[in-house]
Amino acid sequence: MATEVEEVRATSYVGFDTITQQIEHKLLKRGFQFNVIVVGQTGLGKSTLINTIFASHLIDSKGRLEADEPIRQTTEIQAASHVISENGVRLRLNIVDTPGYGDNLNNENCWDPIVKYIKDQHSAYLRKELTAVRDRYIQDTRIHCCLFFINPTGHSLRPIDIIVMKKLSEVVNVVPVIAKADSLTMDERDIFKQRIRAELVYHNIVLYPFDTDENDDEELRLNERIRNMIPFAVVGSERNVLIDGKTVRGRKNRWGVINIEDERHCEFVYLRNFLTRTHLQDLIETTAQIHYEAFRSKQLLALKENAKEAAPRPSTNQ
Repeated sequence: MATEVEEVRATSYVGFDTITQQIEHKLLKRGFQFNVIVVGQTGLGKSTLINTIFASHLIDSKGRLEADEPIRQTTEIQAASHVISENGVRLRLNIVDTPGYGDNLNNENCWDPIVKYIKDQHSAYLRKELTAVRDRYIQDTRIHCCLFFINPTGHSLRPIDIIVMKKLSEVVNVVPVIAKADSLTMDERDIFKQRIRAELVYHNIVLYPFDTDENDDEELRLNERIRNMIPFAVVGSERNVLIDGKTVRGRKNRWGVINIEDERHCEFVYLRNFLTRTHLQDLIETTAQIHYEAFRSKQLLALKENAKEAAPRPSTNQ
């Protein structure tokens, strides 16, 4: 049982309260790393949404350039790295684009390459961690967030969606989004979201964010609000449109003009704030403390068992 340590107040100013400033100074010089993987069917605007979230053109869209042109597809897992600066903070952003899953007639085990890629990043980090002479700062390619794109059918999740989401949730922080949500009416959107949440519960799919003993009451309430909002119904756009004389990011559809940053139109602002303003650090920590730690523990136990089996057995000869 841990012994309680009495808290005392210094009788005069010492100065160790500046440690937070010292940490901030070091971290700002080093910069931050955030790795995102995007998963979903072809043609759901994955690249556009990433560009919209980070207000930068980071990935070329695979959408049609002409109306009669076939949709261009990502055919293999591709990683692109960028450094984004904002008010003196440098974020090294690694975006991993994946081929549209479920596009083929035979989709058996179509999730395997994605799961393997995520585990490979854990494995690469573990190898560097276990070397005799380690780098001072190990380059971190572990995936911190998986944006899972759902087709806005308005009905329910496809069986393949359920399988893939369950497989991914075991190895990465999954954040589901309803793509191109402006193709649904507000009533259709709300019903669709309720159905998806019910399906997640029915299939015992536990998604990020997770509550821990370290969360205070405010963080617990925020996490609960997020869980009640998931999946985020979003619209992405890199184009500017004019609404009431103001230039905003948005796009036109059959009902008029969508302002993607208007909370009455879609939930893009909630998603962006969740990923960048409230849970960015937690996504990184959860990856290290939960997903990577589970992988690391399993691998080290396997190494131990293999070493036992390989060890020479004592001779039974008298």
